[in-house]
Amino acid sequence: MGLLDNRKVALLATDGFEEVELTEPRKAVETEGATVHIISLKNGTIRSWKDGNWGQEVEVDKSIEEVSASDYNSLLLPGGVINPDLLRRNGKAVKFVRDFFDQHKPVAAICHAPWMLAEAGVLKGRKVTSFASIKTDIQNAGANWVDEEVVVDEGLVTSRSPEDLPAFNAKVLEEFCEGKHEEQTV
Repeated sequence: MGLLDNRKVALLATDGFEEVELTEPRKAVETEGATVHIISLKNGTIRSWKDGNWGQEVEVDKSIEEVSASDYNSLLLPGGVINPDLLRRNGKAVKFVRDFFDQHKPVAAICHAPWMLAEAGVLKGRKVTSFASIKTDIQNAGANWVDEEVVVDEGLVTSRSPEDLPAFNAKVLEEFCEGKHEEQTV
């Protein structure tokens, strides 16, 4: 029995995702029994970015046109510079991300992926981290940006870079296991 048996995880990515930021979290949640769907802007395959060059291709399970946040228990967002920049230009992808927050479901974003969170308008008042070069963008979106290897804020897990993957994956498993976070009342 895995921690995430019977859980469905959406992994939203497109061409230019940082390879290990998709493969390692995916492996971590699948090892605990989760079903992971790679969701992208198109069907077919998407290509990673690794060490300054194009890397492996990954098969897409569903296009953004075919899914809804209500189909999944949680959301993983890998980084890479190209990937989130392309995704945040797509209104359906942005709405898909926002819907996870509206439904109080856990979301995990690493490296440059918090750009999608800024675009979705879900960072105001949250404590987050990201790759340092997008710190100002994240702050301008209303977040309290900190330089820590992993940050958890009401079901949102963020990390800075591939070096943080062990801590990121541990918190992803913890938050995805906890599941839905109800609205906090002040």
